Amino acid sequence: MLSGKPRFMVTIVAAALLLPGLAAASALDEANERARRYVLQTMQDQRIPGLQVAVVRDNQLVLSESYGLANVENKVPVTDTTRFPINSATKSFTGVAMMQLVEAGRVELDAPVSRYLDDLPEAWRPIRVRQLLAHTSGLPDVVGPEGMIDGLPEAEAWNAVKSRPMEAPIGARFSYNQTNYGLLARIVAKQSHLPYERYLAERQFAVAGMPQTTFGDSYDLVANAATMYSYFPRGTIAADDGKRLSHWYYEMPPSLWSGGGIQTTAGELAHWLIALSDGKLIGADSVRRMWTPEKLNDGTDGAWAAGWPVLAPSPHRQLAGIGGARAAFVVYPDDGLAVVVLTNLVGANPERFIPKIAELYQPLRRTRAR
Repeated sequence: MLSGKPRFMVTIVAAALLLPGLAAASALDEANERARRYVLQTMQDQRIPGLQVAVVRDNQLVLSESYGLANVENKVPVTDTTRFPINSATKSFTGVAMMQLVEAGRVELDAPVSRYLDDLPEAWRPIRVRQLLAHTSGLPDVVGPEGMIDGLPEAEAWNAVKSRPMEAPIGARFSYNQTNYGLLARIVAKQSHLPYERYLAERQFAVAGMPQTTFGDSYDLVANAATMYSYFPRGTIAADDGKRLSHWYYEMPPSLWSGGGIQTTAGELAHWLIALSDGKLIGADSVRRMWTPEKLNDGTDGAWAAGWPVLAPSPHRQLAGIGGARAAFVVYPDDGLAVVVLTNLVGANPERFIPKIAELYQPLRRTRAR
């Protein structure tokens, strides 16, 4: 006996206690289904051959799916182990690497670059490490429209860029370039006593559980790598220009891997973001510092923090990794949400439609908070 209470009353009470959890699960299922439909419609509208999507809510992976073709001509489907290049979104990993070295006492963000690197032009020596991370250094870019400047081999391009004048006074304005991250890779290697790629493999990939993640470009032999495509591969003016899908080739030499060399999966990127939020990579104070926009000389905020584009400041922050006009992840730290989308179409620009996916999960966060 239960104190003389009818059994159906106990059942009603138990069911009532379960209702919030059931409602939340139902709401999540609905958000996931709507996200699937939206992603498939977007792929159709933009003619995206292949795509991976992952959604993290409250440090849990709630959606991780693959669609379309990794290789169109051979009809190879995208799977959860298909590797996609994330190009400049790699810079967010470099930001974490620098914060790890800061926590280890091996780097100071406010220190001049000359403290860690010797063979620099005089004009480069006063630049602060944080200014490299935020693209406010004013340095000339070692990369040009067609690859390394003047079409030079990698080592010669680095020698050539050192002879070029500064593009802006140090700290005066945001100016995106790859020289910054080539120098940061050298700092990581020197202060950790490990090559940049090995440092990331040991201190980030292994910690976050990213066995598929590696480095390379179109010319490297990377297993399970998605083929890259474009509808405007050569700037032609043929009658069918914009309708004909063709291969897209890109070069990312090892000295620039810190700025754009990672190949990974959406699921593994999601695990990395969870590890970052859980404090497994760096502490909470370091995350806050890493995500704080860099101040310009006039006191205004630059467009980037330490390795991360700042899409929106507080109180509802949006930090991102964006690469190659085909890969992106956006973190909404004040809403407990992150969305990753990787594609194999140059011009897909997933950072433009990720907010629509995020909107589908925002009501879940607001309901939970109440």
